[in-house]
Amino acid sequence: MNKQIEKLKKQLVEISEVVNSFKSEAVQVKIIDKLLDVMLESEKNEPEGSDSFIRRSKGNRAESELENYPFNSRKKPGATKILNQLLATDFFNSPQSISSIADFCKDNFNSDFKTSELSGILLKLAKENKLIRERNNDNNRFEYAKVMVGQL
Repeated sequence: MNKQIEKLKKQLVEISEVVNSFKSEAVQVKIIDKLLDVMLESEKNEPEGSDSFIRRSKGNRAESELENYPFNSRKKPGATKILNQLLATDFFNSPQSISSIADFCKDNFNSDFKTSELSGILLKLAKENKLIRERNNDNNRFEYAKVMVGQL
């Protein structure tokens, strides 16, 4: 058992520089999670009698802890999915600013998107002729509305 712990420590030291080079803690956690998954998968192929530190430590986690683990839980829908859902409703029948779209998503989908997250997706939908993008003369900001039949 001590050999396996020492081996694991050595491996962690070897990968720590690469993992720590990523600024985002979420990315770091995701990388470690993927590495552990690969290690677990490779250990599944080992003979049954072999001692496995990782298999045992992973198996000792409480079920509720695994369910609450960030990458195992169900994620909220992303901005693209929500905007496509809104296209199917009457939300875009009247012109909407990016900030009003973000507010609507926060209130109705519990998704706190930054306007910068939405702007690229909205531009793409406009280029695909699913939305019309026009500047509001009052505040000089873009507004998005659904393309009506015969409007193109």
